[in-house]
Amino acid sequence: MTAPKAKKQAKTLTAHQHDRTDNYYWMNQREDPEVIAHLELENAYFDAQTENQQELRDELFAEIKGRIKEDDSSVPYTKNGYEYQTKFETGDQYPRYLRRKTDAPDAQLMLNVNEMAEPHDFYNIAGLNVSDDNRYLAYGEDTISRRIYTIHIKDLQTGHNLPDQIPNSTGGSVWSACGKYLFYSVKDEALRPYKIMRHAIGSAPQDDVVVYEENDDTFRAFVGRSKSKKYIVIGSAQTVSTEFHLLRADDPLGDLRCFQPRERDLEYNIAHLDDHFYVLTNLGAKNFQLMVTPEDATEKKNWVTVIPHREDTLLEDVELFKNFLVLSERTNGLTRLRVLSNSDSQSDNREAGTERTRSYAAERASHYLDFTDEAYMAYTSANPEFDTQMLRFGYQSMTTPASTFDYNMVTREQTLLKQKPVLGGFDAANYRSERRFSGSRDGTKVPLSIVYRAGTKKDGSAPLLLYAYGSYGHSMDPYFSVARLSLLDRGFIFVIAHIRGGEEMGRSWYDDGKLLKKKNTFTDFIDAGEWLIDNAYTTRAKLFAMGGSAGGLLMGAVANLRPDLWAGIVAQVPFVDVVTTMLDDSIPLTTGEYDEWGNPNDKAFYEYIHSYSPYDQVEAKDYPNMLVTTGLHDSQVQYWEPAKWVAKLRELKTDNNQLLLHTDMKVGHGGASGRFDAIRDVARDYAWVISLANV
Repeated sequence: MTAPKAKKQAKTLTAHQHDRTDNYYWMNQREDPEVIAHLELENAYFDAQTENQQELRDELFAEIKGRIKEDDSSVPYTKNGYEYQTKFETGDQYPRYLRRKTDAPDAQLMLNVNEMAEPHDFYNIAGLNVSDDNRYLAYGEDTISRRIYTIHIKDLQTGHNLPDQIPNSTGGSVWSACGKYLFYSVKDEALRPYKIMRHAIGSAPQDDVVVYEENDDTFRAFVGRSKSKKYIVIGSAQTVSTEFHLLRADDPLGDLRCFQPRERDLEYNIAHLDDHFYVLTNLGAKNFQLMVTPEDATEKKNWVTVIPHREDTLLEDVELFKNFLVLSERTNGLTRLRVLSNSDSQSDNREAGTERTRSYAAERASHYLDFTDEAYMAYTSANPEFDTQMLRFGYQSMTTPASTFDYNMVTREQTLLKQKPVLGGFDAANYRSERRFSGSRDGTKVPLSIVYRAGTKKDGSAPLLLYAYGSYGHSMDPYFSVARLSLLDRGFIFVIAHIRGGEEMGRSWYDDGKLLKKKNTFTDFIDAGEWLIDNAYTTRAKLFAMGGSAGGLLMGAVANLRPDLWAGIVAQVPFVDVVTTMLDDSIPLTTGEYDEWGNPNDKAFYEYIHSYSPYDQVEAKDYPNMLVTTGLHDSQVQYWEPAKWVAKLRELKTDNNQLLLHTDMKVGHGGASGRFDAIRDVARDYAWVISLANV
């Protein structure tokens, strides 16, 4: 079968007196039968070109599935008199959600998602939220994979859903203290959450009341509940600024109160304890600091520093307890958990507000949890209760499966509650993990997390898969992967490059990889590949690259910049038509991301984005083997971006290397929803890489 050749239908796109000709613009009509026919032809070509990989795909699927304990359950956590747990039974694609009253022997099945998903090709549940009286369960349901949820309310006493069905939401919701009202966010035509609504239980959704509306299309609105349960917290955020409004949970019909009005470049997050708020903010603190303020005087002029700014440490999060604070800090690329005494919170509530604030801000005893791996992930887990000295946290590394611990913050005793089982004879001692730093061309040292099977030679003979993301300040931590073992057991080395654009090395790491510094992300990745070759981890003939979404943009950029460096590239749901998308404010995410990529309505940003946009920079030259994947219903990166990119590559590339496009016609950005169906996607991509590596 010959490669599909898409028709060319020239469309001129003009901005800043600069014309671009897009021959494949016609593909952006999801309902057009000609578009569907083209995608199906590409799928048929993919099937034909990889027919010899089917046996390997099946083998990989069986391997990966065989390592998963099918009848498994989460560690239960206690909230409001109930233990909550997620469970899978043998054969389950989807979870079962259970709860058990702490003084009762038997658990109640709240939702069996397997039964709920049966009629659908795609199914996802989100935002499970139980009312304060423990009677009602609200949850969001997505059956299309566009991340547009319908909220349902289940009466846990009767076992039946109420007639209330709330469409076009983000899936999440919060209850008023009385349990009579539900607050949620709705989306506009560009899928931007922009309104917070109040729904009275038992009423028609069309009668719901607008509580807050975000009119700035660069902001996204959301709603939550403070851990103290005292406040419903309505937030609005863009890349560089945030704003919160407060509503008493016991006064759901009351008026909102602004916490601190939005300011350009002022970011803050809030957590309530007793009669104060803790504020995690970048106010005078690039890497963020922790401040505190009385709950009745929340403007920034009242904020007092608790944990000051540090040049070498990014303060990422805070978890509040009655007698402790737990900070998530990132230093030199790794997360540390720090426990601080909060005994001052027990001081006399009759103290004046300012004096009490100073008491909260007083110096506290603190200590860090100890972790021994060179590269690891550590994170706070489910901690819904205030009055406890136990911290629930998670830990994993590239050789250690995800583990759940309880940590006594007084005695410092650490108890392993569960390590996710890995079947099939897995032994962590058979694998090795390293942390190294590659040198980028401007002298920047980039962390690399490396894993391989013991005995794998580091003499350049091993195939290597280099993975990265590098956008939105999202740190790509060194996580454990059951699926990845199938690569390591076949002699692959796997490396995560913690390139700029993430936040691994602090806020400057993010700032140096976005807007007019975005190209640092691409050169960091290329230079990491060169470093791995120079240090005999692999060779050009065996170096593979993989990334998804914004990481797919990375794949497109490095394919254009250094096509000779890669034996093969896997670009998953890649964001590659950057200029056209960022000029179209009707497309989801566009307006909210001007501070990430730049607004191309500004000529300077237009020219810079155009200079790296993968689709715009395709040239007549040799490209490496490439596998490109997408989903027809993708709401984050529209399917037509990778489809157009592949068509243009087919038109211009001068090599005979493989160029394959696979479109899942049933799903969106996150791929298949069932836990086993998702494995088939991984097996497809791994089989392609393994076949090219000839191992």
